[in-house]
Amino acid sequence: MQLTLDNYYTRDADLYYMSTSQYKRFLDCEAAAMAVLRGKYKTETTTAMLVGSYVDAYYSGDLETFTATHPAIFKRDGSLKAEFSQANAIIERIGRDKMMTKYLGGQHQVIQTGKIAGIPFKTRIDAYHPGEAIVDLKVMRDFKPIWKKGLKMHWIEAWGYDIQGAIYQAIEGNGLPFIIAAATKEPVTDIELLLISNEHLKEALSEIKQNAPRFDAIKKGVIEPERCGRCDWCKQTKIITQVTNYEFDDYFD
Repeated sequence: MQLTLDNYYTRDADLYYMSTSQYKRFLDCEAAAMAVLRGKYKTETTTAMLVGSYVDAYYSGDLETFTATHPAIFKRDGSLKAEFSQANAIIERIGRDKMMTKYLGGQHQVIQTGKIAGIPFKTRIDAYHPGEAIVDLKVMRDFKPIWKKGLKMHWIEAWGYDIQGAIYQAIEGNGLPFIIAAATKEPVTDIELLLISNEHLKEALSEIKQNAPRFDAIKKGVIEPERCGRCDWCKQTKIITQVTNYEFDDYFD
């Protein structure tokens, strides 16, 4: 299947290719991931996500199209809502830093495809510098560590951006450095350029190679997806089959 900017996010493309977001969705809950692919479940697009997309659209040159297709970002008087005025402030802050501007240059929204463990993957690079670096733009609430599954983690690992880097690097195929260009939504925007080491990316890729064949088999109907029991999809479709003694409930696991 030939991918373009127009069909990259279509259901047909998602059925044929694995992507970073789809892979992470399978990691979180296989049943929910399949519900999304089958069109039975749609994840919510939050304001926080739209703010990030707004900044992405600016750097990819698609801001005019983005604003035209997202009227919810405007107030009734036609002015931007506060969150998106802040997005403009983030763009302005990034633009005052020469190195951030340099790394967010290059070729934008470059689509690449390839295979990992024999499974077709697709990527869409924010800023591609052939022979030099792969750069991905992230707009974060802040740069503080995140607690996840009882562990205090760097936000890059907590959000699975190391997984994204491993996939992008593997598909690009030349071992280029993977760099996160990050900015925060704080009242005073903070900025960072963060390299994820090749050693870390290799570890993440090793896990991807182990998991991807299973996820692909689930997509093809060969294996039944497992339920996590915690996500919104599992709660929405939960069926009670017995009374459980609360002392044996695994709520705190």
